[in-house]
Amino acid sequence: MNLEEVTGIIANETNYGETSKILNVITKEKGLISVIAKGCKNLKSPLRSVCSKLTYGKFIIYYKENKLSTLKEVSILDNFKNLKKDIAAISYAAYILELSDGVIKQNNNSHIFDLLIQSLKKINEGFDPLVIMNILELKYLEFLGVMPIIDSCAICGIKTNIVTLSSYRGGYVCQKCYTNENKVSDKTIKLIRMFYYVDISKISKLDISPKTKNEINQFLDDYYSRYTGLYLKSKNFIKNLQKLTN
Repeated sequence: MNLEEVTGIIANETNYGETSKILNVITKEKGLISVIAKGCKNLKSPLRSVCSKLTYGKFIIYYKENKLSTLKEVSILDNFKNLKKDIAAISYAAYILELSDGVIKQNNNSHIFDLLIQSLKKINEGFDPLVIMNILELKYLEFLGVMPIIDSCAICGIKTNIVTLSSYRGGYVCQKCYTNENKVSDKTIKLIRMFYYVDISKISKLDISPKTKNEINQFLDDYYSRYTGLYLKSKNFIKNLQKLTN
């Protein structure tokens, strides 16, 4: 086994025996890896405080490719203190972690890790977790190979007179090709495109109406259900949370 350092975040944890845990860690360098944290549940273990979901840092591990690696130590980069104080923010973060896990399993691209961390940092800074989640969801569709068409009509290719956004039609729909799809606002049509191009790390303001947020979220929910094959338990919790807050 080689002793290596990787930058990563714990996506989930499973108890192993009475004193240890198996950690699934999303890393920048090696994608998704599994690591055993031996004795981390012991009160005096130096690993006790760093072996839980959302731990983001530098992981020193005895690395085994495609096998269970062993954790030696962790140096925290960000503890997401503010995020962990809010049940809604925690719920969105849990979904983002599960989604990122699913995307990386289909496309092990280091940029996915960067987008994940940028999104969690913005939620930790207090930005609307629903909007940040939707921006990330849209960007991830490219890695999944099912990106909607949002620069022209998905049916005829024309770039003008776009009147709605349809998951069934695969993206933008122009006036000529429009049949009976639900219409969305002009703001939603413009904003979905901005979501794709925006640099998450540079977001400094989000001023989006509830109507527009709902239209974008509904489109992405339908699109993911129709094209990705990703059915995540944490998303159901998010949907129930949204019903309570709407």
